[in-house]
Amino acid sequence: MTDMPMVRPARPEDLPRLVELVHEHAAYEKAAPRPPGLAERLGPQLFAPDARLWVLVAQDPDDPAGPVAGYAACSPEFAFWDAAYFLHMDCLYLAENARGHGLGAALLDAVAELARTLGMEQVQWQTPEWNEGAIRFYDRSGAVGMPKRRYGLAVPAEAAAAAPAPAAATDRPPV
Repeated sequence: MTDMPMVRPARPEDLPRLVELVHEHAAYEKAAPRPPGLAERLGPQLFAPDARLWVLVAQDPDDPAGPVAGYAACSPEFAFWDAAYFLHMDCLYLAENARGHGLGAALLDAVAELARTLGMEQVQWQTPEWNEGAIRFYDRSGAVGMPKRRYGLAVPAEAAAAAPAPAAATDRPPV
């Protein structure tokens, strides 16, 4: 590459390519295929005036008019123990042919800058234990691994609809 990688916020016209990359990412991580309608669900989350989701995209500087080569998706989270917000990087993914050219480092740098801009002092993320390439990349970046296991609990729509609404803070029983 002749220039530094180009990283910028996602634009509405990037949505079809982002959806392609999400499907590639899910296949790469051996996850279940994503359900139909992903673009219709992502668009409002990314481009609404009050959006709390940021997606940064990377493009090859040798082909700036070419397709988006990768993305990093982030949203704010609150760390109760620290009583502070941090930026959660849900995904960082590069198309296979885009790896090894500095685009991942450029995306990670842009995510760190986004956190600084938002007044957050930390970025956190997960990667599968089997993804040794990603682990080496993150270790080289200066990130520190944290020994925790990630869990997910499915809440079927019918169970969620039948559950009582959470009590308001003033309605909590005394402890």
